[in-house]
Amino acid sequence: MCFILPMTRRDILRSSCAVAASSPAIQAESGQLQKKTGIVTASLTPHFSSPQRPGKFTLLDFPQFAGEELGLEVIDFNTMNIFDYRPTYLDKLRASIAKHGCIATNLKMNQKVNMASPNPEHRHEAMRVYKRSIDAAQQLGCRWVRPLPQREKPDTALQKAAFDELIDYAGERKITVLVENFGWMMNDSDSVINLVENIGVDRVKVGIDTGNWTNNRIRYPALEKTFPHAVTCDFKAKEMTKEFEHPTYDLKRCFTIGWNAGFRGPWCLEHGNRDFTKAKRELIQLRTLLVQWIAEA
Repeated sequence: MCFILPMTRRDILRSSCAVAASSPAIQAESGQLQKKTGIVTASLTPHFSSPQRPGKFTLLDFPQFAGEELGLEVIDFNTMNIFDYRPTYLDKLRASIAKHGCIATNLKMNQKVNMASPNPEHRHEAMRVYKRSIDAAQQLGCRWVRPLPQREKPDTALQKAAFDELIDYAGERKITVLVENFGWMMNDSDSVINLVENIGVDRVKVGIDTGNWTNNRIRYPALEKTFPHAVTCDFKAKEMTKEFEHPTYDLKRCFTIGWNAGFRGPWCLEHGNRDFTKAKRELIQLRTLLVQWIAEA
């Protein structure tokens, strides 16, 4: 039995160099995505398969599921969900995205490589892998890519050199590189801002994740500092109760901080459940809450 959508998407209408989210630069980056809701594909990783298996679905099926079943329009891809990098496959995926009225925005490059490794061979391999992913992102029509932060803070010079190389390669393909608050950055409310300043505010943008900060003592001040720089948001929810409550942190407060900072979207849900029926119901409830909050704001 299908879960009835409360609403369809047709119903949805710190530093001296800090850039306000309402500035022309930020609006140009994501203006057409304002007030739009979406999903990070990694949310449903346990339910993907390639090839098709009973009770699972393929990535080619995902745009239809996101748009028609969940009422979500924006798709934020993760490399862990892309099983095939052949151009013919990526063309089919892009066609599916277009057919079902979705928008591919971001490719999270989650390969286990280290582009700022002290080992030159490791850095070379990371660039090879990431550049292949950037080519895939271009073919899918994405506007952003995000390299994976490491658990340990890397050498500052190696990190900047790696970002510079990645940014130049992506820029030639009209793609912007994002910084996300993950790994070593999750313990410091200033980490994202500091990294952006080190790379250059005109060179890199921010993809903020509301759930990645280590604790709530860091989370809310960090969101206030970082949201003004964000061009996209992973609106993350962790375990939810049967009543759709979220005890880990205040979802409405996270949204309000972003909205008050001038951020307008896209808001990409990141939430999963190994029980597919529960995952679907919870994602629909989260999308309904976002639409309600956007309308009220």
